[in-house]
Amino acid sequence: MKKTLSLLSLLLMSLVAIAQTAPVVTWDRHSLIIGGERVCPVMGEIHYSRIPANEWSAEVRKMKDGGVTIIATYVFWNHIEEEEGIFRWDGQRDLRAFLNVCKQEGMPVVLRMGPWCHGEVRNGGLPDWLFTKECKMRSQDSTFLSYASRLYRQIFTQVQGLQWKDGGPVIAAQFDNEYRGPAEYLLALKRIALSIGFDLPFYTRTGWPELTTPMPFGEMLPLYGDYADGFWDKDIREGVGSYYKAFNFKGFRSSTAIGTDVLGEQKETKEKGGDDYPYFTCELGGGMVTAYHRRPYIYPEDAYAMALVKLGSGSNLLGYYMYHGGTNPEGRLHTLNECQTSPFTANNDLPVCTYDFQAPLGEFGQPYPQYYMLRPLHLFMKDFGTLLAPMEAFFPVAQDLKRGDDSHLRWSIRKEAQTSGATDTQQPAFIFVNNYERFAHLSEKRGIQLEACGVKLPKLTIPSGAMAIFPVNVEGIRYATAQLVAKRDGKTYLMQIPGIPTTIALQNGKVLKNVKPRGIEKPVCQNLYLLTREQAERLFLTEEYEYAKVEDMQWEKRKEAGSLRAIQKGKAKVAEAPAEADWEQAAIYRIQLLKAPSRFAAALLSITYRGDCARLYADGRLVADNFYYGRPFLFGLWRLPASCTELELRILPLQPNAPIYLPREADKQAGEEVKKIEMKKRSFP
Repeated sequence: MKKTLSLLSLLLMSLVAIAQTAPVVTWDRHSLIIGGERVCPVMGEIHYSRIPANEWSAEVRKMKDGGVTIIATYVFWNHIEEEEGIFRWDGQRDLRAFLNVCKQEGMPVVLRMGPWCHGEVRNGGLPDWLFTKECKMRSQDSTFLSYASRLYRQIFTQVQGLQWKDGGPVIAAQFDNEYRGPAEYLLALKRIALSIGFDLPFYTRTGWPELTTPMPFGEMLPLYGDYADGFWDKDIREGVGSYYKAFNFKGFRSSTAIGTDVLGEQKETKEKGGDDYPYFTCELGGGMVTAYHRRPYIYPEDAYAMALVKLGSGSNLLGYYMYHGGTNPEGRLHTLNECQTSPFTANNDLPVCTYDFQAPLGEFGQPYPQYYMLRPLHLFMKDFGTLLAPMEAFFPVAQDLKRGDDSHLRWSIRKEAQTSGATDTQQPAFIFVNNYERFAHLSEKRGIQLEACGVKLPKLTIPSGAMAIFPVNVEGIRYATAQLVAKRDGKTYLMQIPGIPTTIALQNGKVLKNVKPRGIEKPVCQNLYLLTREQAERLFLTEEYEYAKVEDMQWEKRKEAGSLRAIQKGKAKVAEAPAEADWEQAAIYRIQLLKAPSRFAAALLSITYRGDCARLYADGRLVADNFYYGRPFLFGLWRLPASCTELELRILPLQPNAPIYLPREADKQAGEEVKKIEMKKRSFP
C-alpha cells in the first residue's frame, strides 16, 4: 500500500511539474494568450532536415537572438520515407533531437506535418512510391489517408513526450498546406492526428486559398502570408504580379500573389467568420528562393516594410518564411529539389542543393541585412505585445492602391476600439507609417500631420523609403516622432528614424525637440534612451555574426566552357535547368585550400562570378550550387570532409536572350567569368 501511495505521489508530483512548465495556451479574436498574458510572437521558419544536426543549437540560438519566439518547421515526407517502409530519423532527419534542441533553447515549435508541404521539395514532399498506389493525392481517398495515417504515427514517435502539455516545445501543428478543396479533408487529417495521440493547444492551416466548403469555427486557425516577389511566376519581367499590395496597410488579410503557378488567379474574398480569428501570418517573405527561370533579388527593406505593414494592419503574429535558409539533404533515389520532371508539383526547376532563400539567416547561418533590420520590430513585439495585442487597426487613407501609387502617405493606426474609464485622448495608440514599395520610388511627403486618439504630431516631412511606428500615450510619452523599441529594467528605448527630427512630448507637458541619439549609456530624459538605427538593430545582442576577409586559398581556371546547350521549356512551360550531362560543357576552376578544412570552423567561401549557374564539387561530390542572380555564391567550408583541400568550381555561361528573369543587380553580359573568390571568416566578439 505504501509503495502504491509512493508511486501515486511521484505521479502527482510529475503532473504538477509538467503543469508548472507548460503554461495554458488559449486564443481569442485578438491574439494568443499564454499563461494568462497576451503575446505577439515572432515565428521563424527553419527546416531541420535542411540543416546539419551539429549546427542546430547554434542556428536556433541565432534565431532567438534575432527576436524569433516560435519556430516553425516542415516535416517533409520524402525526406523521411523516400523508400517505402524505410523511415529515416537519423542525422539531420532526427526530428526528436531537433525538438530537444528547441526545448533547451525555450523555443516553442509549430510542426507543419503535411502530408503535402511544398517547400520547394520534390513532389511537395510526397514520396515517388506513393504515385504507384493508384490513389487520389491530398484527398479523403481511403488508401491515401491510410498512408497519411502511417506518416503521422511515425511523426508521433518523435513528438511523444515533447508536446506542450508534457512540458515540451510542440505547441501546434499544421495539416497539409495551401489546400483549396473541401474542409473535410483537413478535418480527416486532424481526426487521425488526435486518434494517434496529438493533443496540442491549437491547430493551424494556411488561410489561402479559399476552401470549397466551410471549416467549422475553432478547428484550425487560418494563417496568412505575403511576399515581395515570387520565383513561381511564369512571366519573366520585373515587377509582375500583385506583390505590390503587400506594401499598403489594409484590412484584407490574405494574398492574391502566393503560388500562382499552382493556385492560379485568386480573388480578394474574405472567408466568412475569418475576422473572428486572430490575424496571424505563417509565410511572410523573409526573402525568396531563385528558380531557374525566375531569380528575384530581395532587398532588406522588402522584408522590413512587409512586416511593419502587416503589424500595422492588425496582425499579432508575424511568421516568416523563410527565416533561416538551408541545404537539401541527399536523396538515395532522386535529388530532393522541386523540378519539372517530377511526378507532382512540377512547375519550377530549383537548385539541387541550395535553399538559401535570401532569408534573414542564409543557407549557412550567415546574416543578411534584414536579420538586423528586423530586430527592433521584434523587440517591440516582445516588450509591448501585451499592450498592442487588443488594439484594432484603423485605416485613415485608401486601402486599395494601384502599383506605385504615390498620391498620399500610407499609414494606419492601432488602438483599442473602446477603452472603459478612459477618454479618447488618454488612450494608448501606435501610428504606423510606410513610404516604401518594392521597385517604386515613393516621393518624400511634406507637411504631413499624423493624429491618433486626438493627439496630433507636429507636421513632418516623411522621407522616401521611410518606415516607422510612432507611440502615442505610451510609457509616459504623449507622442514621439521616434520608434518605440523595447522596455527592460525600467529603461525605455526609442529608435531615431533617419531623416525625421526626433521630438518627444511627455505626459507631464515637457516637450523635447531635435533630440539627438545618445546610445544606451546616457538617457535623453528620465529613463528614456534614444538610439540610432544601427544601435537599435544590435540592442541586447551579445554576439555578432559578421564575417571578415582572410587569405587562405588560391584559385585558377583549368578549362574553358564547351558548346552551349539549347535551352528548352519543360512541361510547366518555363525554361528547364541544365541536365547532368550539360555540366560536362561547363568552364572548370580549381580552388586550392591552403589549410585543412578543420581550420575553417567558421569560414565562408565567397565566389563572385557572372554566368548562368554554378556548381561546387569536393572529392567529386556535388556539395553546393547556385543560379546566378547578382549575389555571390557562398559555401560553408566547415562542412567539407576533413581530408579535402581542393574544390572544383563549374560554371555554365549565360546565354544571349535566355528565357529567364535576371534582376537589375545581375551582370547580364553573355558568357562566364569569375571576378573574385575569397574566404570570409566569422568574427567573434
